[in-house]
Amino acid sequence: MKAFPLDRAFQFIEPGPTILLSTSYKGKSNLMTLSWSTVIDFTPIFGCILSPGDYTFEILKKTKECVIAIPTVDLLRTVVDIGNCSGIDTDKYTRFKLTAIKGKYVNAPLVKECLANIECKVIDTSMTGKYGLFVMEGLKAWYDKTRKEQRTIHANGDGTFKVDGRTRDLREKMTKWTSII
Repeated sequence: MKAFPLDRAFQFIEPGPTILLSTSYKGKSNLMTLSWSTVIDFTPIFGCILSPGDYTFEILKKTKECVIAIPTVDLLRTVVDIGNCSGIDTDKYTRFKLTAIKGKYVNAPLVKECLANIECKVIDTSMTGKYGLFVMEGLKAWYDKTRKEQRTIHANGDGTFKVDGRTRDLREKMTKWTSII
């Protein structure tokens, strides 16, 4: 073992795939690239960390709803480009030729080109001020099983990305735990 920079150690436990966070405010839709999201509970509860300087931060604070869209490796360059411009002055759906689809529960659109979309409402902002953490409850999930490309992307935080590989099925080895209470 060799010493590794502590400020880069997060890449070993990076919480989930790079996502697109879709929001809408006063009829204007926006997308941001986000690599700090995680599952908090299977119920489903998710967490997303946004910087107070992000345009989406203010929209999410006001509307308390969004769509978590999960892009795949074929969209990697688009995902990076979305993260390199601001929704304040850019219609990202138009600029990047993405299709906004109306959801069932929130005003923020789903992204048709993504593998999956999860409509969410913000349920806890108690750590938003200190950490930028928004806790969200999933309301409806959408999945495009016809998409040929299904590998998700994971940011290393330095402009490089890891790509998911093939799925390995070990369900027969999984223990089914029961509560002792």
